[in-house]
Amino acid sequence: MHYTGTIWRPPYEAKSILIEVTAGCTHHKCKFCTLYNDLPFKFRMSPMEDIECDLQEVKRAVKGWNNEYIRRVFLTGANPFVLSYEKLTAIAELTYKYLPSIESIGSFARITDIMPKTDEELAKLQACGYDSLTIGIETGDDEALQFMNKGYTSADIVEQCRRLDRAGIHYNFFYLVSISGAGRGEIGAKLTADICNQVHPALIGANMLTVYPDSELYVGIQHGNWREESELEKYKEVRTLIENLQISTVFAAMGASNAYQFHGQLPKDKKKLLSFLDEIIKNVSEEELQQYRKSVYHL
Repeated sequence: MHYTGTIWRPPYEAKSILIEVTAGCTHHKCKFCTLYNDLPFKFRMSPMEDIECDLQEVKRAVKGWNNEYIRRVFLTGANPFVLSYEKLTAIAELTYKYLPSIESIGSFARITDIMPKTDEELAKLQACGYDSLTIGIETGDDEALQFMNKGYTSADIVEQCRRLDRAGIHYNFFYLVSISGAGRGEIGAKLTADICNQVHPALIGANMLTVYPDSELYVGIQHGNWREESELEKYKEVRTLIENLQISTVFAAMGASNAYQFHGQLPKDKKKLLSFLDEIIKNVSEEELQQYRKSVYHL
């Protein structure tokens, strides 16, 4: 398989076939991000012959497997959905040629990846099987989005996700806890809830910000330009977000950045999730949570 650097996938894509179609990130300017620092380049698309070769290898490897394990492909790289409509459809055609049992194709996507595609192209991509994209919106707080160099606004999130809704492409959100900074977490949570309530994410995944020394944000902290929330503040922020969400969605904290992992279906499980967070806030010390944060050497 043609894998380059560290391969990232959402926790819920554990059973998906991972095919590298891009490596790196087209943006690569977010102050907090270090995920692709191990690559000697910013971004590249895999040659189609490499993609076809990998699909052939998967076909050989899964021969005789129970089909429940080969129903979905997840395209790897920070934002493969940036590829043109033509390239994405070509990848889909190759996928079904070698893995005809595949029912859907997913990937990470940036909000800016959706913008250049027409509504007709999005609808055709949905018909090709593209579904359940994972979008790291991070927050609905425009001040934080601008400071962190995300490259889009909260209004862009709503506009582009409504276009996905119309096309029938489902999507999941990643929310980055503490991105608004010390003293602004609950403000950011309320702004994010307002954005989420206007669209239809199938899942909202919370990830706790972990600042690493090789990030631009770490340098900014050292110069006094930004302050991170305490660990307990982060849990209060998550609580505020859940409390203000009014949509039907799955809320989950599943990744390694979370000292306590949990998930539930909203609105049905809202009281249960809030009670769980209240127990953490009341009974777990800042020191214990800080110890966990320091132990997360790599995401």
